[in-house]
Amino acid sequence: MTSKLTEISIDCADPAVLSRFWCAVLDYVVQDMDDETITIGSPEVPEGKIRRGPVPPVLTFARVPEGKAVKNRVHLDVNTTDVEQDEEVRRLLDLGARHADVGQTGDESWVTLTDPEGNEFCVLSGRHP
Repeated sequence: MTSKLTEISIDCADPAVLSRFWCAVLDYVVQDMDDETITIGSPEVPEGKIRRGPVPPVLTFARVPEGKAVKNRVHLDVNTTDVEQDEEVRRLLDLGARHADVGQTGDESWVTLTDPEGNEFCVLSGRHP
């Protein structure tokens, strides 16, 4: 018996803002929402938890009173599906992402950005298992 990753929870000040941003980044849709949380996921696999094989995880944004204070200990990595990395970075910046300096040397194959609430994520140039 094993477990599989089905959900990633992200604390935030404004679940609506972050869910709109990440829906646009990942082509996800809102699957569930209440006053304090919004869950988004793939429209292709709406019930991923009950599927036996690998599934794209849902993201749940939960409102918390405290703000982000330090660099994330865990972050998301995204890959482009149909454009080059630089074009995808421009698209994400247009959506509200910002460049982040987390000590890069300039030789990395990824680009580090932050979402509208400052959570770091990377845009990879290729898939890294």
